Amino acid sequence: QVQPVESGGGLVQAGDSLRLSCAPSGRAGSRYGMGWFRQAPGKGREFVATINWSGNAYYGDSVKGRFAISRDDASNTVYLQMNSLKPEDTAVYYCAASVYGPHDALERGDPRGFDYWGRGTQVTVSS
Repeated sequence: QVQPVESGGGLVQAGDSLRLSCAPSGRAGSRYGMGWFRQAPGKGREFVATINWSGNAYYGDSVKGRFAISRDDASNTVYLQMNSLKPEDTAVYYCAASVYGPHDALERGDPRGFDYWGRGTQVTVSS
C-alpha cells in the first residue's frame, strides 16, 4: 500500500511560482511512477505531469514549458515546480502513484493507470 501525501498548495497571484511536494508513505523504494493531476470545479481530472522510476517526465499540453516534475529518490519525494501561474491553473492538485499500472499510462497521462491517490492540495491563482 502506498499513501501519497501532498503539500505546498496555497493562494498566489498570476505570474507567481509555487512548488508542490508529494511524499508517498507505506512502501519502501522508488520503483514506480508518480504523477500530478488536477481538478477544477465543475471539470474532470486533468493530466498535469508524470515521471517514471528512471526519471523520464511527461507533461500535459496546458502546462508544458511552465511546470516541471522531479523526484528525489533519497527522500522518496516528488516535486511539481509551477512557474508563470495563471488563474486557469486554479484547481485541487492530486499526487498519484502508479505501482501496478501499465508503463504507458505515465506517458499518456492516463489516471486509470494510477493505483494510489493523495487527498489533494488546493492551488488558487488570483488575477
